[in-house]
Amino acid sequence: MQAPVLVLNDATKRETGSRVPHANIQASKAVADVIRTTLGPRSMLKMLLDASGGIVLTNDGNAILRELDVAHPAAKSMIELSRTQDEEVGDGTTSVIILAGEFLYVAEQFLDKCFHPTVICRAYNKALEDAITALDKVAFPIDTTDRQMMLNIVRSCIGTKFTSRFGTLIADLAIDAVSTISVDLGNGQHEVDIKKYSKVEKIPGGRLEDSKVLQGVMFNKDVVSPGKMRRRILNPRIILLDSPLEYKKGENMTNAELMKEDDWATLLRMEEEFIENLCVQIIKFKPDVVITEKGLSDLAAHYLSKAGISAIRRVRKTDNNRIARACGATIVNRPEELQESDVGTGAGLFEVQKIGDEYFTFIVDCEDPKACTVLLRGASKDLLNEVERNLQDAMGVARNVMKDAKLVPGGGASEMAVAAALKEKSSSIEGIEQLPYRAVAQALEVIPRTLAQNCGVNVIRTMTALQAKHAHCDNPMVGIDGNTGVITDMKELGVWDSYGVKVQTFKTAIEAACMLLRIDDIVSGIKKKQAPASGPKQPQIDTEADVDSEQMIPE
Repeated sequence: MQAPVLVLNDATKRETGSRVPHANIQASKAVADVIRTTLGPRSMLKMLLDASGGIVLTNDGNAILRELDVAHPAAKSMIELSRTQDEEVGDGTTSVIILAGEFLYVAEQFLDKCFHPTVICRAYNKALEDAITALDKVAFPIDTTDRQMMLNIVRSCIGTKFTSRFGTLIADLAIDAVSTISVDLGNGQHEVDIKKYSKVEKIPGGRLEDSKVLQGVMFNKDVVSPGKMRRRILNPRIILLDSPLEYKKGENMTNAELMKEDDWATLLRMEEEFIENLCVQIIKFKPDVVITEKGLSDLAAHYLSKAGISAIRRVRKTDNNRIARACGATIVNRPEELQESDVGTGAGLFEVQKIGDEYFTFIVDCEDPKACTVLLRGASKDLLNEVERNLQDAMGVARNVMKDAKLVPGGGASEMAVAAALKEKSSSIEGIEQLPYRAVAQALEVIPRTLAQNCGVNVIRTMTALQAKHAHCDNPMVGIDGNTGVITDMKELGVWDSYGVKVQTFKTAIEAACMLLRIDDIVSGIKKKQAPASGPKQPQIDTEADVDSEQMIPE
């Protein structure tokens, strides 16, 4: 996939112009072509082989590009787009690469005609503003409390994924998870942090249909003393700590010199009293469960188990934050500063279960959990990894709709509607910017064209018929059915895209294309290692012929 290495001297540049933008375009187009076949419900799968001999089967654009090893800097920049899109909106990772590659491809003809890249970028940015305006006209608001509508949206957005064959399972899990962790900020605003407050636990075994969203959290831990501590407690009082329940050790090398035999007993007694005082501070609040992120000594476990308290140690910080949010507890740094308000009483059940060979702690049936765990079951790790990738995309879609409750038609209909609007407006653009402006409209048609190609239908006939329908402004909702390749009204089919994802896709693709077009040189900052000379080094004199104009310092 590496673009050809171009060696340019000053004379070549004067005669032909820099070929670097063309090399960038070819490299970017190569990346786009790799994942073009993964767009749509009839997409193909990619088998990825990693360095250690592992295999990943997926049609998720971001997962494929993450594993791709490319040498060309422009190709690396394109791969970053997918990661940016995934972090920002969680969906549209394949579309953004295909669109960016097409925007660069249609710009090549203007570079051949000696258009300056700045002119092309100016036209592209103007087209971006008008494209978003046209998209606003096609978009319409929805009610996020309508579960059936939300199901249709999430299903249509992940209909291209591997898990689409399992019906509404993944869409149900995604909507349940997002609605659980959603916090209403007022004025129609919602805070939905799916990375921080929702966690996916993958446990091989069982069936995929056994997957569920827990109204609370689970994590891979068992109680400290399994024989002495309870593993099932109803309506537990939970204390969360961020401090060790063990004797404080010296921070550096600590030496203690004992002069008498009784001093050793005194030292042990001091240690026991220190731990006992810590436990007394905790026991007086009558908790049922104590969870700490740090260590917990055997002596502390003894005192706690005598008081009927179950203890868990060395829990991850992220898990502790989720537990605090789910049961209403506050994480405390010093046991002596504990207050009644810090005790979590919102959980309905604390239980430790053995699944397979490992123990898992469940804190579930919470009154108002603002954190959740999605428990995924499946036949193999490969299947679970793919299901998790699809679930993350589905949760991203549900989050976007919650935050910005507007939809646009899917199946390439919104791209065709925007392309038709840009073609109509291009006649009013004056000067040489008109041609690159019109080329943006041509590039947007790559999405429906790719959908038609992946369906195996006659692409030319289908695209001509679709262009005719949008040119006459009959119905902006007309697109391509990704399963059959037939031109259909997306409203009747129920195929939708999130407005936020579509806007972000357009912005990222056009801005990335402009950035790559404005590169006129690739300069290597890597020094080549020279072989050590066998004899004494002779002074080297540069002649005028040896001096590269690129390395000369201007006076």
